[in-house]
Amino acid sequence: MSHQLEKHIVKRYSQAFKQKVVCEIEAGQLSVGQAQKLYRIGGSGTIGNWIKQLGKNHLLAQRVRIETTEEVNRLKELESDKQQLESALAQAHLKIATLESLLCQAEQLCGIDIKKNETSKHRSNVAIKGLWLFAC
Repeated sequence: MSHQLEKHIVKRYSQAFKQKVVCEIEAGQLSVGQAQKLYRIGGSGTIGNWIKQLGKNHLLAQRVRIETTEEVNRLKELESDKQQLESALAQAHLKIATLESLLCQAEQLCGIDIKKNETSKHRSNVAIKGLWLFAC
């Protein structure tokens, strides 16, 4: 069984050619689509990349987002909610770190392993009582 390999042609364009095409687009002689067809330039973003490289971004299509007042207000509300949640999360992390530090100190003072994961309720109660005694 023989497989015929298709030859893949990679085109490389000179800087002068790129500038010529972009200048024709800038002068209004051709649109990006027309230049693509005329010069058989493959790839949907090739000419757009040339335009960016040459600093002619004004030739690229601009994306404009039109929103209702309700959408803008909802976005602001969601951003505010996000900030509040992030703040609450940071406070929770600080609280956890503080409690872990207190547990470590309690373990050292009481001489018991409070953080030990025991399945027995009895051992857990002893640890809790030890912490309770420490807290009192």
